[in-house]
Amino acid sequence: MRVLVTGAAGYIGYAVGRRLAAAGHEVDGLVRRDAGVPDGVRPVHGDLLTPDTLPRGPYDGVCHLAALTRVRESFGAPLRYFTANVQGTVNLLEAVDADRVVFGSTAAVYGATGRRPIPESAETAPASPYGASKLAAEQAVRFHARTGAIGAVVLRTFNVAGSVDGRADPDETRLIPKALAVAAGRAPRLEINGDGLAVREFLHVDDLAAAYVRALEAVRPGEDRVYNTGTGTGTAVRDVIAAVEKATGRPVPVRRRPARPEAPVLVCDAAAIRAELGWRPERSTLPEIIAASWNALTRADG
Repeated sequence: MRVLVTGAAGYIGYAVGRRLAAAGHEVDGLVRRDAGVPDGVRPVHGDLLTPDTLPRGPYDGVCHLAALTRVRESFGAPLRYFTANVQGTVNLLEAVDADRVVFGSTAAVYGATGRRPIPESAETAPASPYGASKLAAEQAVRFHARTGAIGAVVLRTFNVAGSVDGRADPDETRLIPKALAVAAGRAPRLEINGDGLAVREFLHVDDLAAAYVRALEAVRPGEDRVYNTGTGTGTAVRDVIAAVEKATGRPVPVRRRPARPEAPVLVCDAAAIRAELGWRPERSTLPEIIAASWNALTRADG
């Protein structure tokens, strides 16, 4: 297939483009400026907020990864998040001739649900502008699919970590990259909320990329599917910190902030994607994720 990957130079987009190329697909990577894309991916310059710059296709499929993704930042700039994540998605759907779309979404669309693990049928009630913008973009993609114009798969991801091709996750607002930055001496301490007992799950970025390939190859025009992508296995924040210290052999000093109102456990029910697409994580044990991330970070630091 001929496939367009938006955000192809980003952390997840790079991994998806790499997997698609390895599977034998012809891949164009949409980037706004000169930036590294994987071997086998052809960079195409364009901006989702400037529709005239977007490639028209035709494409057999699109993997849409370009987005603003920081929850806390979104509270201070909600309109920026809705413009990038919703209008950018609408522009893509209008401009690019494609038969199928796999859209990268997030567990933030669920909000503070009490269900454990969280299934796709859980109520969507996002608690942040980021989550709300991703839910609105999901709805644009899914309603467009229901016209028969495209086939669509929405992949809702919880926490992504790990590394491919020695590329570290650059977002040090996330737990594992921040803890590793502290271990490397790039930050003095790791700040956490409360007692560190909140439980979260982590998915290797390469396992997530494999899910995109499976979804793209499976969906057909007119179909509208939503899948959680994750392991369903959670780890307490303080145990993640201990695992980082063990893997790096270095201390991770912690500063505890007051507890915030947040779900004590956030893990997903990924039974649907396993049953329907045959996808299963293969690299998402915490030691492998941390080791890959640490190697990428230390290599980047020389």
